[in-house]
Amino acid sequence: MMRLVRDLCRVTALLAVAAGVPGSLAAQVGLKIGYVDSRAVLQATPGYAAADSQFSKELESYRNEVQRLQASLDSAAREFEQSSLVLTPSAREAKRKELVNQQGVLEKRASDLDQRASNRQRELLDPIERRVNAAIEAVRAAGNYAMIFDVGSASNSIVAADKSLDLTQLVIDHVKKGGS
Repeated sequence: MMRLVRDLCRVTALLAVAAGVPGSLAAQVGLKIGYVDSRAVLQATPGYAAADSQFSKELESYRNEVQRLQASLDSAAREFEQSSLVLTPSAREAKRKELVNQQGVLEKRASDLDQRASNRQRELLDPIERRVNAAIEAVRAAGNYAMIFDVGSASNSIVAADKSLDLTQLVIDHVKKGGS
């Protein structure tokens, strides 16, 4: 949702620039714009720190499991390298197949854990992000803003902005009040 709003705002701004609509003309027509730092809002949102901490703990356990599986595979590969000269060709081939199977199990498990982590992150953070988006929309509607940009995203293209247009604290206050 935030990505859609961000992309829509970016397109609208580019169209306004392309059409030659200067900022002062936009102000004269009553076009109000503002911006927020969504990272700051998220971090200030009640429940975010706990959700982020919970996710970090779960992610660490997933990483530990993959590291244990990788260590086991590495150990088996070292053992194979050390003993491969004394093994018969058929035993060497069987061990090689065993290592390939073990590598496949590792990759499958890592993929499964990655998917589980992604699902868990969405499960923990989606409700919080919905509250933040609702608060941004509420501040936008209450203040009659035509658009609100997000300067906290990685794909942010805003280089400089008037600090008086910063609505981050308004959104944080709205989220903390429990408004949506």
